[in-house]
Amino acid sequence: MKRIFTLFMLLALMLVGVAHGTDLTKLKVGYLPTSGHLLYFVAKEKGYFQQEGLDVELARFTNSGEGLTAIKSGKLDAGSFGTSAPLAFIAKGADFTIFGGQMGEGHGLVAKPENAERFKDLKNFRGATIGAVRLATGDVVFRAALHEAGVDWKKDLTIKEFDSPAAVLEGVKKGSLDAGLVWIPYFTLAEKQGLKVVKYSGEVIKGHTCCRQVALASTLKERQDDFEHFLVALLKAYRFYLTDKNGTVDVVAKYVQIDKGDLLTDIYGGHLLVSPDPHRKSVLQFWDFMKKIDYVSSNESIDKHINVKLYANALATLQKKEPKEKLWKTLEKEFKGGDPSLHIKSH
Repeated sequence: MKRIFTLFMLLALMLVGVAHGTDLTKLKVGYLPTSGHLLYFVAKEKGYFQQEGLDVELARFTNSGEGLTAIKSGKLDAGSFGTSAPLAFIAKGADFTIFGGQMGEGHGLVAKPENAERFKDLKNFRGATIGAVRLATGDVVFRAALHEAGVDWKKDLTIKEFDSPAAVLEGVKKGSLDAGLVWIPYFTLAEKQGLKVVKYSGEVIKGHTCCRQVALASTLKERQDDFEHFLVALLKAYRFYLTDKNGTVDVVAKYVQIDKGDLLTDIYGGHLLVSPDPHRKSVLQFWDFMKKIDYVSSNESIDKHINVKLYANALATLQKKEPKEKLWKTLEKEFKGGDPSLHIKSH
């Protein structure tokens, strides 16, 4: 009986290989080592990409600029690299298209405990040296807030840009930086290292977008079906994230090597928004923020660089396959209703 069972299992595996292994379409997708990119990790580990006929290779990058350069040069098919970074690339002529979402908020300002009280008020940033990761979304969020508070981020303080959040944390610990802007899970790591989170980005601009799904416009045009399937897989991953906290943490722990208890707090503690929705309206507002604070100078129409059709089609596909699933109807309602307006809190 054992021999028969073994043969049966081998046959089953062979059939799966025939059905999926040789016919899978390859996609190379870039990510950052953050719990905020959990939709990728869940879709990969739970087999949702494979269910959609995709063989997705995940490639790790240190910062958004590196990842977007890889997309621009054709080394990646797509990736999730902030909101400010792809918009800054577009402002300089890159033909990128945003076609989905990943995370929102998820950034924070950290400082030594003795400096924490000072930075609770944005007006006290005058004269400070602040560290930020180059092209990071949280950097733009705080610059916009400083602008609204009447603080000239170009003249009234010094913002030093680094290649990684780890480098920012090191600068704050050593005292060469008065405070630093990092993303999830680095503000959790900061507290473990004796620093303090002074202010979360969601307290500055509630509901702001962060990592968007980005690809070259030409790639999306050539491979529309592949990217619709890609978004279907991310929607399935989103459902898993909502319904299985421990399972999600177990998956993310394979990509972000920190304590699982800390990951649980990171992911479900209220300072991270997760959604595959492209959030078109919020991206347009973010573009306006970037121009208003003179972070970019461009007359480009960002709306033509946002594709919402692929996400709408992915939702429609799932509603057809699973008509009794309430989540798909809820997401469709949210998508059609539009995301809420972003407001800067300048205090």
